[in-house]
Amino acid sequence: MVFKRLLGAMGAGGPSVDTVLDGGAVAPGGILSGQVHLQGGSADVEIEHIGLELIARVEAEYEDGESEGAIVFERFTVGGGFRLAQQERHSVPFSVSLPWETPVSELYGQPLGIVLGVRTELAVAGARDKGDLDPLAVRPLPVQEAVLEALGQLGFGFKSADLEHGHIGGTGQQLPFYQEIELTPAPQYAHVVNEIELTFLATPAGMEIVLEADKRGGLFESGQDALARFTVSHHDVGARDWNSEVDGWIRQLVEHRASYGSHATYGHADPYAAGSGYGHHSAHGSGHASEYESGHGSGHEGHRSGPGLGTAVAAGAAGLAVGVVGGLVAAEVVDEVGDFFEGDDDEGGEED
Repeated sequence: MVFKRLLGAMGAGGPSVDTVLDGGAVAPGGILSGQVHLQGGSADVEIEHIGLELIARVEAEYEDGESEGAIVFERFTVGGGFRLAQQERHSVPFSVSLPWETPVSELYGQPLGIVLGVRTELAVAGARDKGDLDPLAVRPLPVQEAVLEALGQLGFGFKSADLEHGHIGGTGQQLPFYQEIELTPAPQYAHVVNEIELTFLATPAGMEIVLEADKRGGLFESGQDALARFTVSHHDVGARDWNSEVDGWIRQLVEHRASYGSHATYGHADPYAAGSGYGHHSAHGSGHASEYESGHGSGHEGHRSGPGLGTAVAAGAAGLAVGVVGGLVAAEVVDEVGDFFEGDDDEGGEED
């Protein structure tokens, strides 16, 4: 889908821009490529700057509720410094690298309800305008896919996915938000867990995996949140028994009360308050193989064969209840990109 319009800031008769992304979803850390097509207007103009912005719809939590807005989480300059003649057509190819922490927006081709976009900015004679806007599709890295598939094989179900503003304490998180994938518990854990929240924080070497369990309360105690963090390498994809590995993580999570953090450490802030800014956070902590010292789980009779999480999402998007992800029917997610970002000022995202 391409949103093509006359650049209003340039006035009537100004140039128009049409950005076309190369087909297919891109993995975090991967190369996003395409072409920026320019159409000259009624007069010659100097193209000073052609930029691309990566934008995400992000939620923020407050004591009195929630709100959502758009964050620019990366910028690229892909061209500029040339004259565009009257009615001239000119194309600028580009190839840029996505940040490693770019959230996953689809699994096996099915949207997860995460709204991402690529917006083109054109500067002519000192005037800037937000021009073309295109949806951005991001597929999981092999390690992310392996973990999600293992969770599905273990019996966990996809519930929803969203982007939360803030920082997870004790991690190397770089972006000003993180992705949460909410899962319904597998049958063998349903008596102790209401839901599991999963966050991937990818790096060039591997990724941190943060798991949070909403634990059920007992007869004489209230429910608790438990957190655990694990680190894996991209090279581990074919070298581990992921069902046993992930089940070991879940066992550690539900059998211990994590000590290093909770939602209170996420650093939620008002992303729309003056001076809050959206600059990249610096890295905090180096990450450990596991927040707990016990060994990896070895699996148990709770393991089951059958369709994994990706298959469940794909089936759900075709019409089952799980096809409504994050409050959006899968077919509506693409339309949401234009509806949500059109006319947004992104005041909070102007800081690099």
